[in-house]
Amino acid sequence: MNLAYDDLGPRGGSAVLLVHGHPFDRSMWRPQAERLAADGFRVVTPDLRGYGESKSEDTKTGLDVFANDLIQLADHLELASFVLGGLSMGGQIVMQLAKDHLKRVKALLLADTFPGLDTPAAKQARIDTAARITEEGMARYADELLPKMISKRTRATRPDVEAHVRRMMRDAPEEGAAAALRGRAERPDYTPTLKHIDVPTLVVVGSEDEFTPVADAQLIHREVAGSTLVVIEGAGHLPNLECETEFDEALSTFLKNSGATP
Repeated sequence: MNLAYDDLGPRGGSAVLLVHGHPFDRSMWRPQAERLAADGFRVVTPDLRGYGESKSEDTKTGLDVFANDLIQLADHLELASFVLGGLSMGGQIVMQLAKDHLKRVKALLLADTFPGLDTPAAKQARIDTAARITEEGMARYADELLPKMISKRTRATRPDVEAHVRRMMRDAPEEGAAAALRGRAERPDYTPTLKHIDVPTLVVVGSEDEFTPVADAQLIHREVAGSTLVVIEGAGHLPNLECETEFDEALSTFLKNSGATP
């Protein structure tokens, strides 16, 4: 699988691999990639299979498939080990990769994500949404999601963030997004595997996140021994874009404290 990706920062620096959520692309991580690269890290941000510039003919893409793609990319870039971070679906892909390949991971970032299974209604909603966006495209779906993706404060004060988020969602290839929704509906429960994570872990969540509220982050924090929990006040589901300064400070402090130096 050939993934489109950006590779910033010095090649000799400690590697950080950041995984975007649904229905976004690698530009979601641009503020963090630029900040970490300036600090001396090597930062790799791929477009997942079926998103952004990465092609796919899948009709259903499991999270294990996404995780294996990332391992193949890391092998291609000769990254024996790396800091791994993901947001929302990206965080679930990170949990899948950590379950299968924890020895490759130096430290983890789990942002605005949820380890458990969907309710039957939520599972069916993913399947129904996949059918809908395949038929009608992403525009209406994106417009409906936007108020839940970012907080009211962000929409009132950060038109640049709102425009970026809307563009990513509207431009997402509908077939790839639908395939991911179908695969995600069948994902395993990652909650029992969290206790096996033995690397430094940062759990971040926006205080106003409607999709994965603070209680979900607290659950991960309780299950991952020694993890750090940071709540970004005033942010919704995308604190890395809504409050990038606070998010970047939390991440930089965590990387310093975890020993993941450039």
